[in-house]
Amino acid sequence: MDTDVKIIILREGFLVKRGHIVHNWKARWFVLTPDKLLYYKYEGGKRDSAQRGKILLKDCVITCPYLEYENRPLVLRLQTKHGVDHYLEACSREERDEWAADITAAVNQLKTTDGEKTRNDTDPAERRNINLGKVLDSMYDVHSGIKLSNLVEQGCTYSNCFSGSAVVDWLVFMQLVLTRVEAVTLASALLEEGFLRAVGLKSVEGLRTAGLGEQFLDDSTALYSFSESLKKRGSVKAETSLSAVELSGIVIRRGYLLKQGHRRKNWKVRLFVLRSEPAFLHYYDPTKDDITPVGGFSLRGCLVSSLEDNGVPSGVKGNIQGNLFKIITKSDVHYFIQAATHQDKMEWIDAIRQQT
Repeated sequence: MDTDVKIIILREGFLVKRGHIVHNWKARWFVLTPDKLLYYKYEGGKRDSAQRGKILLKDCVITCPYLEYENRPLVLRLQTKHGVDHYLEACSREERDEWAADITAAVNQLKTTDGEKTRNDTDPAERRNINLGKVLDSMYDVHSGIKLSNLVEQGCTYSNCFSGSAVVDWLVFMQLVLTRVEAVTLASALLEEGFLRAVGLKSVEGLRTAGLGEQFLDDSTALYSFSESLKKRGSVKAETSLSAVELSGIVIRRGYLLKQGHRRKNWKVRLFVLRSEPAFLHYYDPTKDDITPVGGFSLRGCLVSSLEDNGVPSGVKGNIQGNLFKIITKSDVHYFIQAATHQDKMEWIDAIRQQT
């Protein structure tokens, strides 16, 4: 007798999960259903059929963003009804927030189904006036404050600064605001009072052109720092290097793809970042961070082509799943890349072709 039950899939895709016993990070394929989150392993170039784990969503609590991990700003946390924590990292803020929204909707639907009252919003009357000085002190706290980093914009490296979206993430995480819109308003007030200052062209331009109350940009490429008058640690300085120039372009697309190795021909999940002006494609090991690429190349003079799914193309090894495409660089290096879906493959090909 066939006991298979058709699974209703609400969302699926790659996330990087922290292990429970050994706290290393591994890429897994996640499938969100109405009552649970399932995850699978990719063996070589193909997803295995055996489910590697599941997270029951009933009475789960979602924390997004979850900012306890330095150099991992794209993590969300799921805490089950039994107090077990699961830490999941997405490839972008948009992906992270979409996963969190879909999981939250599933959890709330389970509450509604059980006849429980959902609590989505705090009474606006409970909102209080916020002391900007105390917010600034919290931001600069050595242990729980916002992390200062060296960030790149248009070939210049700025030290002791942070991105606009990092500030918004932190304000929401610290529960100083309820929404990202409120966080932008609060950060704009800090700018107006001179507690924060814009660093780099994008944030300065945003400050010049935006309307009152919207001067702060919720953007990972808009840079800010503490005001010099506050005598905070260090100072902002700029320096130019070849790697900085490579990484200074505008981010066009981010996502998880599988890449075949050049020597061992094995397949691994990599975080790919496509940039323009200058046009580069970099890839990162998602089990580590998205700061230092493990590889990358200029797209100038590159050829990108879709590979057929019937049969194994020449140069491809392993038990592949399909949705392959190939990039040949100007120096004749061949990259074989596999997307999760046909649509994802075509969107990557189109985006890359626009930069070659």
